[in-house]
Amino acid sequence: MRTLYRASRVHTLSYPASGEWILVDGRHVQRVGTGEPPEADRVVELPGATIVPGFVDAHVHLTDTGAQLQTPEVAQARSVDELLAAVRRVAERRQGPALVLGFDESVWERPEQPTAGDLDAVSSRPLAVARVDGHVAYANTAALEASGALGEEGVDRDIRGRPTGRLTRRANATLCEWFASNLADRDIEDLQLQAAALAASHGVTTVHEMSVADELELRDLQVLLRHRARLPVDVVAYLATSDVSRCLDLGLGRIGGDLTIDGSIGARTAWLRQPYRDGEGTGARYFDDDEVAELFHDGHLAGLQVAVHAIGDAAIGQVVTTWERVYRTLDSRGRRHFRARRHRIEHCEMVDPDLLERAATLGLAMSVQPGFDAAWGEPGGLYERRLGWDRAAGMNPFRSMLERGMEVGAGSDSPVTTLDPMWGIAAFGSHHDAGQRLTREEGLRLFTIGSARLAHQEDKKGSIEPGKHADFAAFDLDPLRTPSLSGLRPILTVSLGRDVYAA
Repeated sequence: MRTLYRASRVHTLSYPASGEWILVDGRHVQRVGTGEPPEADRVVELPGATIVPGFVDAHVHLTDTGAQLQTPEVAQARSVDELLAAVRRVAERRQGPALVLGFDESVWERPEQPTAGDLDAVSSRPLAVARVDGHVAYANTAALEASGALGEEGVDRDIRGRPTGRLTRRANATLCEWFASNLADRDIEDLQLQAAALAASHGVTTVHEMSVADELELRDLQVLLRHRARLPVDVVAYLATSDVSRCLDLGLGRIGGDLTIDGSIGARTAWLRQPYRDGEGTGARYFDDDEVAELFHDGHLAGLQVAVHAIGDAAIGQVVTTWERVYRTLDSRGRRHFRARRHRIEHCEMVDPDLLERAATLGLAMSVQPGFDAAWGEPGGLYERRLGWDRAAGMNPFRSMLERGMEVGAGSDSPVTTLDPMWGIAAFGSHHDAGQRLTREEGLRLFTIGSARLAHQEDKKGSIEPGKHADFAAFDLDPLRTPSLSGLRPILTVSLGRDVYAA
Protein backbone atom coordinates (compact mmCIF):
# COMPACT_ATOMS: atom_id res chain seq x y z
CA MET A 1 0.00 0.00 0.00
CA ARG A 2 1.23 3.48 -0.88
CA THR A 3 0.75 6.26 1.69
CA LEU A 4 1.21 9.97 1.02
CA TYR A 5 2.23 12.27 3.90
CA ARG A 6 1.60 15.95 3.13
CA ALA A 7 3.17 18.66 5.30
CA SER A 8 4.28 22.26 4.95
CA ARG A 9 7.95 21.38 5.00
CA VAL A 10 10.12 18.25 4.82
CA HIS A 11 13.77 18.50 5.88
CA THR A 12 15.32 15.56 4.08
CA LEU A 13 18.97 16.04 5.18
CA SER A 14 19.66 14.84 1.64
CA TYR A 15 19.12 16.19 -1.88
CA PRO A 16 16.89 17.98 -2.56
CA ALA A 17 17.14 19.50 0.92
CA SER A 18 13.41 20.10 1.34
CA GLY A 19 10.03 18.99 0.12
CA GLU A 20 6.32 19.17 0.86
CA TRP A 21 5.30 15.52 0.71
CA ILE A 22 6.62 11.98 1.14
CA LEU A 23 5.29 8.98 -0.77
CA VAL A 24 5.81 5.73 1.13
CA ASP A 25 5.52 2.30 -0.47
CA GLY A 26 5.33 -0.33 2.27
CA ARG A 27 8.25 0.29 4.61
CA HIS A 28 10.35 2.40 2.24
CA VAL A 29 10.33 5.95 0.92
CA GLN A 30 9.41 5.96 -2.77
CA ARG A 31 9.57 9.70 -3.54
CA VAL A 32 9.95 13.11 -1.89
CA GLY A 33 8.79 16.19 -3.72
CA THR A 34 7.01 19.54 -3.91
CA GLY A 35 3.96 20.77 -5.77
CA GLU A 36 1.22 18.46 -6.99
CA PRO A 37 1.57 15.11 -5.18
CA PRO A 38 1.10 11.71 -6.78
CA GLU A 39 -1.88 9.47 -6.13
CA ALA A 40 -1.79 7.12 -3.17
CA ASP A 41 -3.95 4.53 -1.43
CA ARG A 42 -3.93 6.58 1.76
CA VAL A 43 -3.28 10.25 2.40
CA VAL A 44 -2.17 11.69 5.75
CA GLU A 45 -2.64 15.44 5.88
CA LEU A 46 -0.30 17.34 8.22
CA PRO A 47 -1.06 21.01 7.50
CA GLY A 48 1.49 23.41 8.95
CA ALA A 49 3.74 20.58 10.12
CA THR A 50 7.44 20.03 9.55
CA ILE A 51 8.82 16.54 8.94
CA VAL A 52 12.38 15.52 9.82
CA PRO A 53 14.13 12.15 9.58
CA GLY A 54 13.46 9.73 12.41
CA PHE A 55 15.95 10.07 15.24
CA VAL A 56 18.47 7.32 15.91
CA ASP A 57 19.47 7.07 19.58
CA ALA A 58 22.94 5.53 19.58
CA HIS A 59 23.01 4.33 23.20
CA VAL A 60 19.94 3.02 25.05
CA HIS A 61 19.16 0.45 27.75
CA LEU A 62 15.56 -0.49 26.99
CA THR A 63 14.80 -2.73 29.97
CA ASP A 64 16.28 -0.30 32.50
CA THR A 65 14.42 2.56 30.82
CA GLY A 66 11.15 0.68 31.18
CA ALA A 67 11.93 -0.05 34.83
CA GLN A 68 12.64 3.60 35.57
CA LEU A 69 9.35 4.60 33.95
CA GLN A 70 7.60 2.62 36.66
CA THR A 71 9.24 4.65 39.45
CA PRO A 72 9.46 8.31 38.35
CA GLU A 73 9.36 9.53 41.95
CA VAL A 74 12.89 8.17 42.53
CA ALA A 75 14.45 10.46 39.90
CA GLN A 76 12.50 13.40 41.34
CA ALA A 77 13.98 13.01 44.84
CA ARG A 78 16.11 15.95 46.00
CA SER A 79 17.45 14.60 49.29
CA VAL A 80 18.18 11.27 50.93
CA ASP A 81 14.97 11.61 52.95
CA GLU A 82 12.91 12.18 49.79
CA LEU A 83 14.67 9.24 48.17
CA LEU A 84 13.88 6.92 51.07
CA ALA A 85 10.26 8.07 51.07
CA ALA A 86 10.03 7.35 47.33
CA VAL A 87 11.66 3.96 47.74
CA ARG A 88 9.23 3.12 50.55
CA ARG A 89 6.27 3.85 48.25
CA VAL A 90 7.77 1.62 45.57
CA ALA A 91 8.47 -1.20 48.04
CA GLU A 92 4.90 -1.05 49.32
CA ARG A 93 3.61 -1.61 45.76
CA ARG A 94 5.86 -4.64 45.19
CA GLN A 95 5.23 -8.11 46.56
CA GLY A 96 8.79 -9.41 46.28
CA PRO A 97 12.35 -8.09 45.85
CA ALA A 98 12.58 -4.53 44.56
CA LEU A 99 15.39 -2.78 42.68
CA VAL A 100 14.58 0.85 41.89
CA LEU A 101 16.59 3.03 39.51
CA GLY A 102 17.40 6.60 38.78
CA PHE A 103 18.38 8.86 41.69
CA ASP A 104 21.05 11.52 41.15
CA GLU A 105 22.51 12.97 44.34
CA SER A 106 24.59 15.47 42.33
CA VAL A 107 21.53 17.75 42.10
CA TRP A 108 20.84 17.60 45.84
CA GLU A 109 21.81 20.43 48.16
CA ARG A 110 23.29 17.86 50.57
CA PRO A 111 24.44 14.78 48.63
CA GLU A 112 24.06 12.26 51.45
CA GLN A 113 23.60 8.64 50.50
CA PRO A 114 21.39 5.88 51.91
CA THR A 115 22.86 3.14 54.08
CA ALA A 116 21.95 -0.50 54.53
CA GLY A 117 20.35 0.47 57.84
CA ASP A 118 18.23 3.16 56.16
CA LEU A 119 16.96 0.63 53.63
CA ASP A 120 16.45 -2.03 56.32
CA ALA A 121 14.03 0.40 57.96
CA VAL A 122 12.13 0.72 54.68
CA SER A 123 11.65 -3.00 54.02
CA SER A 124 12.70 -6.37 55.41
CA ARG A 125 12.43 -7.85 51.90
CA PRO A 126 15.42 -7.54 49.53
CA LEU A 127 15.57 -3.90 48.42
CA ALA A 128 18.14 -1.82 46.55
CA VAL A 129 18.32 1.55 44.82
CA ALA A 130 20.71 2.25 41.93
CA ARG A 131 22.25 5.59 41.01
CA VAL A 132 21.17 7.07 37.67
CA ASP A 133 24.35 5.92 35.90
CA GLY A 134 23.94 2.32 37.12
CA HIS A 135 27.54 2.09 38.35
CA VAL A 136 26.71 2.21 42.07
CA ALA A 137 23.82 0.79 44.09
CA TYR A 138 22.75 0.79 47.73
CA ALA A 139 21.19 -2.35 49.20
CA ASN A 140 19.56 -3.44 52.44
CA THR A 141 20.83 -6.40 54.44
CA ALA A 142 18.36 -8.85 52.92
CA ALA A 143 19.47 -7.95 49.38
CA LEU A 144 23.17 -8.09 50.28
CA GLU A 145 22.78 -11.58 51.70
CA ALA A 146 20.39 -13.02 49.13
CA SER A 147 22.22 -11.73 46.06
CA GLY A 148 25.67 -13.09 46.89
CA ALA A 149 27.17 -9.64 46.33
CA LEU A 150 29.05 -9.70 49.66
CA GLY A 151 31.59 -12.12 48.22
CA GLU A 152 32.45 -9.87 45.28
CA GLU A 153 34.82 -6.95 44.70
CA GLY A 154 33.27 -3.54 45.29
CA VAL A 155 31.58 -3.93 48.70
CA ASP A 156 32.06 -0.76 50.75
CA ARG A 157 32.67 -1.41 54.46
CA ASP A 158 32.92 0.79 57.54
CA ILE A 159 35.90 0.90 59.91
CA ARG A 160 34.60 -2.23 61.68
CA GLY A 161 34.39 -4.15 58.43
CA ARG A 162 30.59 -4.10 58.22
CA PRO A 163 28.95 -3.51 54.81
CA THR A 164 27.59 0.03 54.45
CA GLY A 165 25.22 -1.05 51.68
CA ARG A 166 27.17 0.74 48.92
CA LEU A 167 28.18 -1.51 46.01
CA THR A 168 30.31 -0.83 42.93
CA ARG A 169 32.18 -2.93 40.35
CA ARG A 170 31.42 -6.66 40.37
CA ALA A 171 29.38 -6.50 43.58
CA ASN A 172 27.02 -4.02 41.95
CA ALA A 173 26.73 -6.20 38.83
CA THR A 174 26.03 -9.30 40.94
CA LEU A 175 23.30 -7.49 42.85
CA CYS A 176 21.59 -6.29 39.66
CA GLU A 177 21.86 -9.76 38.10
CA TRP A 178 20.14 -11.29 41.11
CA PHE A 179 17.26 -8.83 40.96
CA ALA A 180 16.91 -9.47 37.22
CA SER A 181 16.56 -13.19 37.92
CA ASN A 182 13.26 -12.41 39.64
CA LEU A 183 11.76 -11.06 36.41
CA ALA A 184 9.88 -13.35 34.05
CA ASP A 185 10.39 -13.08 30.29
CA ARG A 186 6.96 -11.51 30.02
CA ASP A 187 7.98 -8.81 32.51
CA ILE A 188 11.08 -8.02 30.45
CA GLU A 189 9.04 -7.81 27.25
CA ASP A 190 6.67 -5.36 28.92
CA LEU A 191 9.50 -3.12 30.15
CA GLN A 192 11.12 -3.08 26.71
CA LEU A 193 7.81 -2.27 25.07
CA GLN A 194 7.20 0.66 27.44
CA ALA A 195 10.66 2.04 26.69
CA ALA A 196 10.22 1.63 22.93
CA ALA A 197 6.85 3.40 23.12
CA LEU A 198 8.52 6.29 24.96
CA ALA A 199 11.15 6.49 22.24
CA ALA A 200 8.50 6.63 19.50
CA SER A 201 6.67 9.39 21.37
CA HIS A 202 9.83 11.51 21.03
CA GLY A 203 10.32 10.86 17.31
CA VAL A 204 12.96 8.16 17.80
CA THR A 205 12.61 5.42 15.20
CA THR A 206 15.79 3.40 15.87
CA VAL A 207 17.74 2.64 19.04
CA HIS A 208 21.11 1.04 19.59
CA GLU A 209 20.41 -1.32 22.48
CA MET A 210 23.33 -1.80 24.88
CA SER A 211 22.96 -5.19 26.56
CA VAL A 212 25.29 -6.72 29.13
CA ALA A 213 26.58 -10.25 28.65
CA ASP A 214 26.19 -12.06 31.95
CA GLU A 215 23.77 -14.96 31.73
CA LEU A 216 20.76 -13.00 33.00
CA GLU A 217 21.35 -10.02 30.76
CA LEU A 218 21.97 -12.37 27.83
CA ARG A 219 18.46 -13.67 28.49
CA ASP A 220 17.34 -10.03 28.41
CA LEU A 221 18.85 -9.66 24.94
CA GLN A 222 17.40 -12.95 23.75
CA VAL A 223 13.93 -11.81 24.85
CA LEU A 224 14.47 -8.58 22.90
CA LEU A 225 15.60 -10.37 19.77
CA ARG A 226 12.51 -12.61 19.86
CA HIS A 227 9.99 -9.78 19.95
CA ARG A 228 11.79 -6.75 18.49
CA ALA A 229 9.83 -6.99 15.22
CA ARG A 230 6.72 -6.13 17.25
CA LEU A 231 8.25 -3.03 18.84
CA PRO A 232 7.34 0.43 17.53
CA VAL A 233 11.01 1.25 16.87
CA ASP A 234 13.80 -0.56 15.06
CA VAL A 235 16.58 -2.03 17.24
CA VAL A 236 20.30 -2.51 16.62
CA ALA A 237 21.69 -4.80 19.33
CA TYR A 238 25.13 -4.53 20.93
CA LEU A 239 26.25 -7.13 23.49
CA ALA A 240 28.76 -6.12 26.18
CA THR A 241 30.96 -9.19 26.01
CA SER A 242 34.53 -10.05 25.03
CA ASP A 243 33.33 -13.45 23.75
CA VAL A 244 33.57 -13.18 19.96
CA SER A 245 32.01 -16.59 19.33
CA ARG A 246 28.94 -15.68 21.38
CA CYS A 247 28.25 -12.64 19.19
CA LEU A 248 28.80 -14.67 16.03
CA ASP A 249 26.42 -17.36 17.27
CA LEU A 250 23.77 -14.71 17.90
CA GLY A 251 24.22 -13.38 14.37
CA LEU A 252 25.43 -9.98 15.57
CA GLY A 253 27.75 -7.97 13.37
CA ARG A 254 29.20 -6.16 16.37
CA ILE A 255 30.62 -6.78 19.82
CA GLY A 256 30.99 -4.77 23.01
CA GLY A 257 28.80 -1.70 23.13
CA ASP A 258 28.63 -0.84 26.81
CA LEU A 259 31.47 -3.22 27.72
CA THR A 260 33.02 -1.26 30.57
CA ILE A 261 36.68 -0.34 30.30
CA ASP A 262 35.95 1.84 33.35
CA GLY A 263 32.97 3.11 35.35
CA SER A 264 31.39 6.54 35.79
CA ILE A 265 32.45 9.89 37.19
CA GLY A 266 29.37 10.07 39.40
CA ALA A 267 30.31 6.78 41.09
CA ARG A 268 34.03 7.75 41.12
CA THR A 269 34.78 4.60 39.12
CA ALA A 270 35.76 6.27 35.82
CA TRP A 271 39.47 5.48 35.42
CA LEU A 272 41.53 8.68 35.65
CA ARG A 273 45.19 9.54 35.21
CA GLN A 274 45.09 11.71 38.34
CA PRO A 275 43.04 11.15 41.54
CA TYR A 276 39.54 12.45 42.07
CA ARG A 277 39.36 15.86 43.68
CA ASP A 278 36.62 14.85 46.15
CA GLY A 279 37.59 11.26 46.86
CA GLU A 280 40.43 8.80 47.05
CA GLY A 281 41.94 6.91 44.16
CA THR A 282 41.76 7.08 40.38
CA GLY A 283 38.71 4.90 39.76
CA ALA A 284 38.32 1.39 38.35
CA ARG A 285 40.28 -0.37 35.64
CA TYR A 286 38.32 -3.40 34.47
CA PHE A 287 40.73 -5.01 31.96
CA ASP A 288 44.49 -5.21 31.63
CA ASP A 289 46.15 -4.16 28.38
CA ASP A 290 46.55 -7.66 26.98
CA GLU A 291 42.88 -8.50 27.62
CA VAL A 292 41.81 -5.41 25.72
CA ALA A 293 44.25 -6.19 22.91
CA GLU A 294 42.88 -9.73 22.58
CA LEU A 295 39.30 -8.44 22.31
CA PHE A 296 40.19 -5.75 19.77
CA HIS A 297 42.37 -8.06 17.66
CA ASP A 298 39.98 -11.02 17.65
CA GLY A 299 36.88 -8.88 17.17
CA HIS A 300 38.38 -7.01 14.25
CA LEU A 301 39.70 -10.14 12.54
CA ALA A 302 36.28 -11.78 12.96
CA GLY A 303 34.79 -8.96 10.90
CA LEU A 304 32.94 -7.41 13.83
CA GLN A 305 32.57 -3.77 14.74
CA VAL A 306 33.99 -3.35 18.27
CA ALA A 307 32.58 -0.83 20.74
CA VAL A 308 33.58 -0.18 24.36
CA HIS A 309 32.56 2.14 27.19
CA ALA A 310 35.37 4.53 28.19
CA ILE A 311 34.84 7.76 30.15
CA GLY A 312 38.01 8.67 32.09
CA ASP A 313 41.21 9.85 30.40
CA ALA A 314 43.16 6.78 31.53
CA ALA A 315 40.48 4.46 30.13
CA ILE A 316 40.32 6.32 26.81
CA GLY A 317 44.11 6.25 26.69
CA GLN A 318 44.10 2.47 27.13
CA VAL A 319 41.55 2.08 24.32
CA VAL A 320 43.40 4.32 21.86
CA THR A 321 46.83 2.86 22.65
CA THR A 322 45.53 -0.69 22.26
CA TRP A 323 43.86 0.08 18.94
CA GLU A 324 47.18 1.55 17.78
CA ARG A 325 48.82 -1.80 18.58
CA VAL A 326 46.29 -3.58 16.36
CA TYR A 327 46.50 -0.96 13.61
CA ARG A 328 50.31 -1.26 13.35
CA THR A 329 50.01 -4.98 12.56
CA LEU A 330 47.98 -4.28 9.41
CA ASP A 331 49.14 -3.54 5.88
CA SER A 332 47.79 -0.61 3.84
CA ARG A 333 44.73 -2.50 2.62
CA GLY A 334 44.05 -3.83 6.10
CA ARG A 335 44.25 -0.32 7.55
CA ARG A 336 41.69 0.89 5.02
CA HIS A 337 39.31 -1.87 6.11
CA PHE A 338 40.08 -1.05 9.75
CA ARG A 339 38.97 2.56 9.32
CA ALA A 340 35.86 1.47 7.44
CA ARG A 341 34.80 -0.70 10.40
CA ARG A 342 34.10 2.43 12.54
CA HIS A 343 35.07 0.86 15.83
CA ARG A 344 33.28 2.85 18.54
CA ILE A 345 34.09 4.51 21.84
CA GLU A 346 30.95 5.00 23.91
CA HIS A 347 30.85 8.28 25.89
CA CYS A 348 34.53 9.32 25.42
CA GLU A 349 34.04 12.26 27.78
CA MET A 350 37.41 13.05 29.33
CA VAL A 351 39.56 13.19 26.20
CA ASP A 352 42.41 15.66 25.64
CA PRO A 353 43.45 17.01 22.20
CA ASP A 354 46.33 14.52 21.83
CA LEU A 355 44.13 11.50 22.52
CA LEU A 356 41.45 12.87 20.22
CA GLU A 357 43.92 13.35 17.38
CA ARG A 358 45.25 9.81 17.80
CA ALA A 359 41.69 8.44 17.80
CA ALA A 360 40.89 10.43 14.66
CA THR A 361 43.98 9.07 12.92
CA LEU A 362 42.69 5.54 13.57
CA GLY A 363 39.21 6.35 12.28
CA LEU A 364 37.57 5.55 15.61
CA ALA A 365 33.92 6.61 15.87
CA MET A 366 32.46 8.49 18.84
CA SER A 367 29.09 7.72 20.42
CA VAL A 368 28.40 10.79 22.58
CA GLN A 369 25.69 11.84 25.01
CA PRO A 370 25.15 15.62 25.00
CA GLY A 371 22.73 15.30 27.90
CA PHE A 372 25.68 14.47 30.17
CA ASP A 373 27.08 17.95 29.68
CA ALA A 374 23.68 19.54 30.25
CA ALA A 375 23.21 17.59 33.48
CA TRP A 376 26.70 17.77 34.98
CA GLY A 377 28.99 20.02 32.90
CA GLU A 378 28.20 23.53 34.10
CA PRO A 379 30.45 25.34 36.62
CA GLY A 380 29.69 23.99 40.09
CA GLY A 381 28.25 20.79 38.62
CA LEU A 382 29.18 17.17 39.21
CA TYR A 383 32.22 17.20 36.92
CA GLU A 384 33.80 20.19 38.63
CA ARG A 385 33.18 18.73 42.09
CA ARG A 386 34.69 15.38 41.13
CA LEU A 387 37.56 16.62 38.96
CA GLY A 388 38.20 20.31 39.56
CA TRP A 389 37.49 22.89 36.87
CA ASP A 390 40.87 22.53 35.16
CA ARG A 391 39.84 19.02 34.07
CA ALA A 392 36.08 19.49 33.93
CA ALA A 393 36.37 22.39 31.48
CA GLY A 394 37.62 20.10 28.71
CA MET A 395 34.93 17.45 29.03
CA ASN A 396 32.86 16.35 26.02
CA PRO A 397 34.65 18.26 23.21
CA PHE A 398 31.97 17.78 20.56
CA ARG A 399 33.10 20.54 18.19
CA SER A 400 36.69 19.28 18.30
CA MET A 401 35.51 15.82 17.25
CA LEU A 402 33.72 17.20 14.21
CA GLU A 403 36.62 19.46 13.27
CA ARG A 404 38.89 16.42 13.11
CA GLY A 405 36.54 14.76 10.64
CA MET A 406 35.51 12.01 13.02
CA GLU A 407 32.43 9.84 12.78
CA VAL A 408 30.15 11.07 15.58
CA GLY A 409 26.67 9.90 16.56
CA ALA A 410 24.49 10.88 19.50
CA GLY A 411 22.38 9.16 22.10
CA SER A 412 20.89 9.50 25.55
CA ASP A 413 22.23 6.49 27.50
CA SER A 414 18.61 6.26 28.67
CA PRO A 415 17.65 5.95 31.47
CA VAL A 416 20.73 7.97 32.51
CA THR A 417 19.37 10.99 30.62
CA THR A 418 16.00 11.42 29.00
CA LEU A 419 15.20 9.55 25.79
CA ASP A 420 14.37 12.84 24.08
CA PRO A 421 16.58 13.91 21.15
CA MET A 422 15.24 17.46 21.33
CA TRP A 423 16.78 17.80 24.77
CA GLY A 424 20.01 16.37 23.40
CA ILE A 425 20.05 18.73 20.41
CA ALA A 426 19.46 21.67 22.75
CA ALA A 427 22.33 20.41 24.95
CA PHE A 428 24.67 20.45 21.95
CA GLY A 429 23.81 24.11 21.51
CA SER A 430 24.29 25.07 25.16
CA HIS A 431 27.57 23.28 25.91
CA HIS A 432 29.40 24.69 28.95
CA ASP A 433 32.25 25.69 26.60
CA ALA A 434 30.93 28.06 23.94
CA GLY A 435 33.70 26.92 21.60
CA GLN A 436 32.36 23.34 21.65
CA ARG A 437 28.72 24.19 20.89
CA LEU A 438 27.00 22.86 17.79
CA THR A 439 24.35 24.48 15.64
CA ARG A 440 20.78 23.20 15.62
CA GLU A 441 21.30 21.50 12.26
CA GLU A 442 24.57 19.91 13.33
CA GLY A 443 22.86 18.47 16.39
CA LEU A 444 19.97 17.18 14.28
CA ARG A 445 22.41 15.52 11.89
CA LEU A 446 24.26 13.77 14.72
CA PHE A 447 20.99 12.34 16.07
CA THR A 448 20.03 11.09 12.59
CA ILE A 449 22.74 10.56 9.96
CA GLY A 450 25.56 10.46 12.49
CA SER A 451 24.01 7.73 14.62
CA ALA A 452 22.92 5.77 11.54
CA ARG A 453 26.53 5.77 10.35
CA LEU A 454 27.74 4.46 13.70
CA ALA A 455 25.80 1.26 13.00
CA HIS A 456 26.63 1.19 9.25
CA GLN A 457 23.01 1.95 8.40
CA GLU A 458 23.47 5.12 6.36
CA ASP A 459 22.04 3.34 3.31
CA LYS A 460 18.80 2.74 5.25
CA LYS A 461 18.37 5.49 7.82
CA GLY A 462 19.28 9.02 8.84
CA SER A 463 17.78 10.95 5.92
CA ILE A 464 14.57 10.97 3.89
CA GLU A 465 15.23 9.82 0.35
CA PRO A 466 14.02 7.18 -2.10
CA GLY A 467 14.89 3.63 -1.13
CA LYS A 468 15.55 4.34 2.53
CA HIS A 469 13.39 3.19 5.42
CA ALA A 470 10.27 5.29 5.92
CA ASP A 471 11.42 6.63 9.29
CA PHE A 472 10.41 10.19 10.14
CA ALA A 473 8.67 12.43 12.64
CA ALA A 474 6.30 15.37 12.13
CA PHE A 475 6.22 18.42 14.40
CA ASP A 476 3.86 21.38 14.72
CA LEU A 477 6.92 23.65 14.86
CA ASP A 478 10.04 23.48 12.71
CA PRO A 479 12.82 22.07 14.92
CA LEU A 480 15.41 24.01 12.91
CA ARG A 481 13.64 27.36 13.25
CA THR A 482 11.65 27.47 16.48
CA PRO A 483 13.35 29.61 19.17
CA SER A 484 13.20 26.86 21.80
CA LEU A 485 13.13 23.08 21.63
CA SER A 486 11.89 22.74 25.20
CA GLY A 487 8.82 20.51 25.33
CA LEU A 488 8.72 20.03 21.55
CA ARG A 489 7.15 16.65 20.82
CA PRO A 490 6.08 15.09 17.51
CA ILE A 491 2.48 14.93 16.41
CA LEU A 492 3.27 11.80 14.38
CA THR A 493 6.11 9.26 14.27
CA VAL A 494 6.52 6.81 11.40
CA SER A 495 8.89 3.86 11.76
CA LEU A 496 9.48 1.37 8.95
CA GLY A 497 6.40 2.77 7.22
CA ARG A 498 4.16 2.28 10.28
CA ASP A 499 2.40 5.09 12.14
CA VAL A 500 3.73 4.17 15.59
CA TYR A 501 2.82 7.34 17.51
CA ALA A 502 0.22 10.07 17.08
CA ALA A 503 -0.44 12.92 19.49
